Amino acid sequence: MRPGDTALDARSATAAFHHPVSHAFDPEQPDGTALSALADVLGVPVPLVPGDADVTVTGLAVATADLRPGALFAAVRGRREHGAVHAEQARAAGAAAVLTDPAGRDTAAASGLPVLVVDDPRAVLGAVARAVYRTDRIDVPLFGVTGTNGKTTTVYVLDAVMRRLGWTTALTSTAERRVADEHVASRLTTPEVPELHAFLARAVERGVDGIAVETSAQGLSRHRLDGVRFDVAGFTNLSHDHLDDYPDMDAYLRAKAVLFEPDRSRRAVVSLDSPAGQRIADGAGVPVDTISSDPGTAARWHVTVLDQRTDGTAFRLDGPDGDRITTEVPLLGRHMAADAGLALVMLAVSGVPVPDLARAVGERLDVVVPGRMADASAATGPRVWVDFAHTPDAFEKSLAAVRSVVDGRVAIVLGADGDRDPSKRYGMGVVASSGADVVVVADHHPRFEDPDPIRAAILAGARSTGTAVVVEEADPAAAIRRALREVDDDGAVYWAGPGLTDYRDVRGVHVPYSSFRDAQAALAESGHPAELAGCRSS
Repeated sequence: MRPGDTALDARSATAAFHHPVSHAFDPEQPDGTALSALADVLGVPVPLVPGDADVTVTGLAVATADLRPGALFAAVRGRREHGAVHAEQARAAGAAAVLTDPAGRDTAAASGLPVLVVDDPRAVLGAVARAVYRTDRIDVPLFGVTGTNGKTTTVYVLDAVMRRLGWTTALTSTAERRVADEHVASRLTTPEVPELHAFLARAVERGVDGIAVETSAQGLSRHRLDGVRFDVAGFTNLSHDHLDDYPDMDAYLRAKAVLFEPDRSRRAVVSLDSPAGQRIADGAGVPVDTISSDPGTAARWHVTVLDQRTDGTAFRLDGPDGDRITTEVPLLGRHMAADAGLALVMLAVSGVPVPDLARAVGERLDVVVPGRMADASAATGPRVWVDFAHTPDAFEKSLAAVRSVVDGRVAIVLGADGDRDPSKRYGMGVVASSGADVVVVADHHPRFEDPDPIRAAILAGARSTGTAVVVEEADPAAAIRRALREVDDDGAVYWAGPGLTDYRDVRGVHVPYSSFRDAQAALAESGHPAELAGCRSS
């Protein structure tokens, strides 16, 4: 197996999926912004405090735990209490001033700190963060990627290609935030506004040459991306997900479509591989390039898959005017090639010449996408992939990828998150039984939900097709062992959901458990030692 193959590097990438830490990037030497300048940005009066008429603000935080001395504390209304009740705590932590609404004004003022008052603090956090962190000065390519599936893969391919170009890079994803050689685990797919702008300011401070940002619908809807304008925005696809946050798929699509307006991006690259892609392209308020992996779709750029193997996917990217790049990525599946093609086109439309991109990627682009199709296989025995997928569409594509590279029976182990969109669970079961020979339904992150109804919904969908053996094994450790018993050495187990996380969320408690490590242990128990995991020839 060659360096850069997914299985080999997946083991070194698990750190990114450890229990998230309460930490964010901050510039080491912030310039600071006068409170009066922030008042001008917001169009509100400057608060006067005896002896402190014009303090300097060097940061921004919405939680006292994230406050650094000199920061502006944004005291917003929460579900259970108003943030203004923590103004005194913010003062003790070194806050320079408070931003709040009329309801929190008097409570915040009692702390003795200067107070800026606006009707809706959350709605102005982007403008404040932009002014505090001076992120309007970013003069390097800034890429944002949205879609239901494939966002993380596209961001990591963007980062890998930029590094091959010799650039110093920064990225923020579901897995991690990284600036040059520094990284921390992520708390949200898209950080809160202060964390995002602080990250961007740190990136500028470190002299990066390009930045890639994974952009969620919730991040757009909840003002987390306010104040940021991308040079190129990318769209992967849209499929059933997040209907706990949005009333229907149209609303979910509209939430993502906001990214393709002039105040959010300068231009866009849109995949037409899902029907929503054409709607995004047609409605975008910025110039759009289109891409597709379907040869029958009229797009400016096309991805053609040339070969699929257990250690990677070879593809060709064809563009207008005879532009062409032929390479491979150590990622499994046609959908991974489509995501890689999207990343390459985003770089091309940002101004990187296609010949330079072709030279950079070469015959094979080494890229590790934490938790995506992580290969836990041993030197012998069935293949085992552990994936972070959590939608019916992702299951369908990944099972098809597994089918394309193994000859024997395919088993899927799956569960669904508690306290998350329950409407997709039945469909997850349907797709699982349609694409696999054996379906083993287990618990994943039940959170505060009763796990029995979660499994029942998946099982109902799986049993509705009558095409697969369907088994219920609540315990994930028992589930992977049952799946391995159901396949022979020429088959495979696809474990959908956990990726490289090293815990399970059960009633708010992060119970230590690594699906990747346990899959290796289960293989060893069945006579296939895990010490050589991922090192057999494909």
